[in-house]
Amino acid sequence: MTRIDVTIRGAGAFGLACAWSCARRGAKVRVVDPFGVGAGSSGGIVGALAPHVPENWNAKKAFQLDSLLMAADYWQEIETKSGLLSGYARLGRVQPLADDHAVSLAKGREVTAKELWQDNATWAVTDTPGTFAPDSPTGLFIFDTLTARIHPRKACLALVEAIRAAGGEIVEDAPDQGPVIHATGVAGLEEMSAQAGRMIGVGVKGQAALLQFDARDMPQVFANTVHIVPHADGTVAIGSTSEREYDDPSSTDAALDDVIAAAIQAVPALADAPVIERWAGVRPRSRSRAPMLGAWPGRGGHFIANGGFKIGFGMAPKVGEVMADLVLDGRDEVPEDFLAAALWPSSS
Repeated sequence: MTRIDVTIRGAGAFGLACAWSCARRGAKVRVVDPFGVGAGSSGGIVGALAPHVPENWNAKKAFQLDSLLMAADYWQEIETKSGLLSGYARLGRVQPLADDHAVSLAKGREVTAKELWQDNATWAVTDTPGTFAPDSPTGLFIFDTLTARIHPRKACLALVEAIRAAGGEIVEDAPDQGPVIHATGVAGLEEMSAQAGRMIGVGVKGQAALLQFDARDMPQVFANTVHIVPHADGTVAIGSTSEREYDDPSSTDAALDDVIAAAIQAVPALADAPVIERWAGVRPRSRSRAPMLGAWPGRGGHFIANGGFKIGFGMAPKVGEVMADLVLDGRDEVPEDFLAAALWPSSS
């Protein structure tokens, strides 16, 4: 039997990132997923790596900032190792400012961004947002240079090939060997909730669309509560809904039509762009809304990496590193707010 140092259950963004971080340190890893790579929400189409607002700073925002700043080198290494493109590019984001109150808030955040992001990125109010820009009632916009894009499906495939190039395996079924990292998304949240006897997390459905429109070198747009993300392959992704109640997790409906309409209203240049794909999937949201990382309470040798709701790919680089620190070296760098044990009843 092949010696396996770490088993990772789940081949989405978190599972593959954990596997890569362990493999690049020399561990023999095996990723197990009966449904295949990116079968859950990590196989979506949007790929917006957008930062939290630079104010009311907390551990989640600091962790995400670190991860976003790691991303360029991280994805470059994966692309080099795998020979595949991930679709990563840090081109920034434009957001229209609706009224004087929004302008005042945005200008205040210019100051806090300088303090919190330092020289790593900027958040600025501008009247020159570029050619692929939304309408703005005030004529003013936020432009930040921290936001990036990723092509979720291509990024998953690049991670898979990088893991294989480092000696790892991706399989549909295998027994646990060594410590086990559970990055099993919505199914994992349901399993944990059943064990803990309380709601640990839930699935939230999202719907998104892919349009044929070439704006590949343009920053993404956030307007009318919709992410509009140009990709390098000449498409633009639009998303997404957030649905706690749904009948069919994989179907699209009028809610997506509304998202597309909102995107076109924001960026009229998209009006004649054909819709080439409609996508729906369920994303894992933990009870705390932050990622869940660390030891699985009551299961020795088992660990959790879950709850990357809407920010999975943005958080993945640092999630992989802190989980590798914990599993391989016993060094616990997981923020207290992210610890899985914090969501368990104290009696369990």
